[in-house]
Amino acid sequence: MRDLLDDHWQTLLALVLLAGFALSEAAGGGSFYISLSTRVAILAIAGIGLNIALGYGGMVSFGHAAFFGLGGYAAGVAVHHAFEGSNFLDGPIAVSGSGELLTGLVAAGVTGLAAALFIGVFSLRTSGIYFIMITLAFAQMLYYFAISFPTYGGEDGLPLYSRATLLGLDLSGDMTYFTVCYLVLVTAVILSALITGSRFGAVLNGLRENETRMIAIGFHPFRYRLTAFMVSAAMTAVAGALYVHLDGFVSPSNMSWHRSGDLIVIVILGGVARTPGPIFGAAALIAMETVLGDFTERWQFFLGLVLLGIVLFARGGLSGLLDRAAAALGLGPLGKQPDSEKDRARDRRQPGEVRDA
Repeated sequence: MRDLLDDHWQTLLALVLLAGFALSEAAGGGSFYISLSTRVAILAIAGIGLNIALGYGGMVSFGHAAFFGLGGYAAGVAVHHAFEGSNFLDGPIAVSGSGELLTGLVAAGVTGLAAALFIGVFSLRTSGIYFIMITLAFAQMLYYFAISFPTYGGEDGLPLYSRATLLGLDLSGDMTYFTVCYLVLVTAVILSALITGSRFGAVLNGLRENETRMIAIGFHPFRYRLTAFMVSAAMTAVAGALYVHLDGFVSPSNMSWHRSGDLIVIVILGGVARTPGPIFGAAALIAMETVLGDFTERWQFFLGLVLLGIVLFARGGLSGLLDRAAAALGLGPLGKQPDSEKDRARDRRQPGEVRDA
């Protein structure tokens, strides 16, 4: 098993670099790179959520945009009704809107859990390409429902005229909102580490490595995978809620397959089944979009080349490259070579691939 110290020092490095980047921009009186740092933090949270399902659970979901978008709608609709002074529901129990960020995040997480329970019950009865396609199908159904539902803007989306507050704190400042998103990111990192380091995480790892053996010793794959899928969806939905407040706009495009592709790219770029991977992956994706986008509209071509290189030559992603760089410099944790033969063998396996017993 990979030494956890590898992930610990890399996670700390990623968090320090992200905070330092935003603080340096704030010290210079700018705001553009603070917004970029906030976007990195939010997409990293979504990537951490997907990594629980894809990296640790071996469930290659191409429909996580559904949870990202639903979380955005849950938070955005709450603020929309609070701004209008109207109720979300007028039935036997009136449900009003809320301009409180915590309420929006809780609503997003609950919505993500409920959607994942429904989708997971059906999709987790399949595997491989069938699982990929059924998660994509559910996400696209929700996307087309969103663009055809006029109450909340339909295809035009839903503009937010004010950013939510946090316990009375005004979040309109760029650095203030970055700080909130950064704290949520730190919380997501800690939760991910606790999950993967627990007995539950060990069972997930075992199911990814050899499902037949885990069944033989008495574990039920469906229960564990459904739980992991729901936790993953809730975390991704919370990221979606934070994202709409950054943009000030609830867009149905956040539920399209393009967003699912972005999240998978983030996980692969950073390193599958690595705690700091989504942070590095989100930073790399935003950096390429920002820098290369200034030179060409076809910057995705170069992103494709980078992905191809990682898939062919560096399955550990950016985290794996840092492992090898640290080992080459003699900076590996406890003087150990992080890039062991066992780690290279695991990196060569695709997510969800079953190893021979």
